[in-house]
Amino acid sequence: MSVMAAGIATLGRALRPTNPGWIVLLASVGLTVLGVVSIQSAGAFRVDGANDQLSVATTRQLVYVMVGVLAGLVVATPHYRRLGPWTPVLAVGTVLLLVFLLVPWVPTWLVTPKKGARGWINFGVSEFQPAEMAKIVYVLVIAWYLRYRTTHRRFWGLVPIGLMTMVPVGLITLQPDLGSAMLFVPSLFAMLVAAGARLRHLVVIVLVGAMAAPLAYPVLRPHQKVRLVGLWKQFVGDSSGDRDINFQSTVAQTLIGAGGVGGNEGGKSRALLHFNALPERHNDMIPAVIGNRFGLWGLLGLLGLCVLWVWGALLVAAGTNDPFGRLVCVGLAGFVGVQAAVNIAMNMGLAPIIGVTLPFVSYGGSSMLSAWVMTGLVFNVSMRRPDPMLHRAFEFSEDDE
Repeated sequence: MSVMAAGIATLGRALRPTNPGWIVLLASVGLTVLGVVSIQSAGAFRVDGANDQLSVATTRQLVYVMVGVLAGLVVATPHYRRLGPWTPVLAVGTVLLLVFLLVPWVPTWLVTPKKGARGWINFGVSEFQPAEMAKIVYVLVIAWYLRYRTTHRRFWGLVPIGLMTMVPVGLITLQPDLGSAMLFVPSLFAMLVAAGARLRHLVVIVLVGAMAAPLAYPVLRPHQKVRLVGLWKQFVGDSSGDRDINFQSTVAQTLIGAGGVGGNEGGKSRALLHFNALPERHNDMIPAVIGNRFGLWGLLGLLGLCVLWVWGALLVAAGTNDPFGRLVCVGLAGFVGVQAAVNIAMNMGLAPIIGVTLPFVSYGGSSMLSAWVMTGLVFNVSMRRPDPMLHRAFEFSEDDE
């Protein structure tokens, strides 16, 4: 088959209405639109009534959206398997960027600490967060490593994968960005399950990790300990921290409650958000803005779109017999699903506020770029016809090692 004929066949497969990649794409569009509208609602309240003018944050977010969509289109064009041989280069480049952030003599105009974290490289017109790129590269590296292996079905065969995971997790934790670092493990477990790892091995790892978790408390930074204490106070009904360590969480829950079932009119919602002074309402706390503006229906719509994205990615994974493509989709679904769940739980007072953004919705260029690249990768896999020369991916007999 000629290159042109192959391209036409791929395009035809992409345009089929039964292509599950459309589910992911439509969910991405819905979340992005909801994010832009919510960021506009979170803008500064104007007493002269001119609240419909685009805020600076909204304008910048629209630019980020255009860049993200363009990057997604670029990633979706070449066959995704061409990325495989490049994974070592991508991994080394990502690690170097993460190490660069931690070099103490790098000038502050290039790496500007934010709230004590060295996680962004300043390019003048915008900032770039390597941890966002690290998520995608990590999924590609692990998927390429596991695609034809069976060693992960032995307990000690999981050790190399654990060591590979420790590199980005450790470097991101040192920034410190514990929230982003915590997202890698659920994504890894999702890929291991899809790759046929034995559940009993994974259960043992989870139990050991759960028992060892209290040992990590003494090495946490003071602000991380405060967040855990604040969450405990909320669970036991202690309101002593509502104006202190739990201020952000309490205000978020209050604003969500003020939205009721149907939400508030635009001007009223913006006034409530402005005068309640919710910190990071454009970023980590954007679900509180959605709850206040659009009420319970808005939050259910947000949750539904997140579930739809993950479901669509898993359908794409189930529809391919290529092990690399399947693991890429599962790993990205793990990142998006867990990150969305943690962010929404933070706003509902069900999890400590750990600085995790909401994919496609929160303000930020790096987050938007990575989210749309993920969409492009999943859609790329959905466009490719299953290879008749490949057997079903990751089918093992009980005795297979």
